[in-house]
Amino acid sequence: MSNDKQFVTEITPQGEDFSRWYIDVIKKADLMDYSPVRGCIVFRPDGYEIWEHIQKELDRRFKETGHRNAYFPLFIPESFFQKEKEHVEGFNPELPWVTEAGGDKLEERLAIRPTSETMFGHMYSKWIQSYRDLPVLINQWANVVRWEKRTLPFLRTSEFLWQEGHTAHETEEEAREETMKMLEVYRDFVEEYLAIPVITGQKTPSEKFAGAVDTFSIEAMMKDGRAVQAGTSHYLGTNFAVAFDIQYLSRDNKQEYVHTTSWGTSTRLIGSMIMVHGDDRGLALPPKVAPTQVIMVPIGPPKTWEAVVGRTDELFAELKKAGIRVRVDDRSDVRPGWKFNEYEMRGVPVRLEIGPRDMENGVCVLVSRITGEKKVVQQANLVEEVNTMLDQVQREMFDRAKQFMTDNFYSVDTLEEMKASMEEKRGFSLAGWCGSSECESKVKEETGATSRNIPFSPAEEKHTCLVCGQPAKHTVVFARAY
Repeated sequence: MSNDKQFVTEITPQGEDFSRWYIDVIKKADLMDYSPVRGCIVFRPDGYEIWEHIQKELDRRFKETGHRNAYFPLFIPESFFQKEKEHVEGFNPELPWVTEAGGDKLEERLAIRPTSETMFGHMYSKWIQSYRDLPVLINQWANVVRWEKRTLPFLRTSEFLWQEGHTAHETEEEAREETMKMLEVYRDFVEEYLAIPVITGQKTPSEKFAGAVDTFSIEAMMKDGRAVQAGTSHYLGTNFAVAFDIQYLSRDNKQEYVHTTSWGTSTRLIGSMIMVHGDDRGLALPPKVAPTQVIMVPIGPPKTWEAVVGRTDELFAELKKAGIRVRVDDRSDVRPGWKFNEYEMRGVPVRLEIGPRDMENGVCVLVSRITGEKKVVQQANLVEEVNTMLDQVQREMFDRAKQFMTDNFYSVDTLEEMKASMEEKRGFSLAGWCGSSECESKVKEETGATSRNIPFSPAEEKHTCLVCGQPAKHTVVFARAY
């Protein structure tokens, strides 16, 4: 067996064991490594750079919608959590506590931030006095800790990176408008930037955020058919305003409680992107977030090697000047076939090959990671041709993921149909639900699937509950999830 083939066979095929494939890929592609602390990972440079591109683009979008960044403490007093009963009950199993510091026992336990509604609430009660202080539109980029029992790198770790937006408004109407605006920011970003199609909708009461009035989500389908909640936006009503006494003097000269929202997404976007786009050759990264968009591989015998590398370096400078993230692999002791396999495994969207004959003809070869298409292009038009292929790869990745979701989305009318579907196939189920928690729990008990959301635009409207047969109040997406 050649070294080239061995390189790829070190990755478990998706069809054999999807979870093993995922771990093989993220480790082999040097995206992360395990830390000595259970459930925590180290982001290696390529993995962290993906997050930096996500962060940069989301941050731009947040600022375009009027939000500003701030930073709040990592430690939250226990008494803050006691002020909003539903909130503390929702997070209590996941909270790690600091009880001692400097050799002394603390008078009050401090939680390590699982989310920051309580800390924002405390500070907003100090900052907001009048309607003139509203709205308050703040986002925070931070790390949070939730002591997960079962962990999976990027998707579910004890510590992870995220952003959390927290806003305060005069009226329910304004706060709800904010909630939906930010949900749309997430949807557009994930589809347009990460090439991941999502289902947008409202969470059922049992699945909503602890302390929220309403929670809305975007749900993505992985290649094993499981769901990942890729982003959430919450209308909190006056729940936290009452708990933390966030009042303002209204335009009518009355004391009123503000209406608040919170919304967030995290580094689980990286795991989602890997599971949506990767294949048995390894990663497949959307060009817009790939750390390296183009890998240049010079090819040729020793007698022409220096000349080919010299021309490669000249073309590299042109691409870099144009803002393309490009690298050159000019290792002379590694065969081209090995390099091709390595960068396919690492998910680099476009490979550029150039040899002595290409130099003579003023051309080079571009290869798409997604389709394997080889295109001979003129060196004189290289920047334009590379950008065209990068755009094409981005579109094709979304289209393929969209088709996969369509092909693995099933309409069911009864619980027995759902059970049979989930035993035989992977994917999501669309079904009617009467609205009772008993019927929703029954679905989870029988199938292992949870309600993902009540989609805004379902493929069809369901009229009977899949469990009890009573009239359906909602059409719901169910799936097993990470």
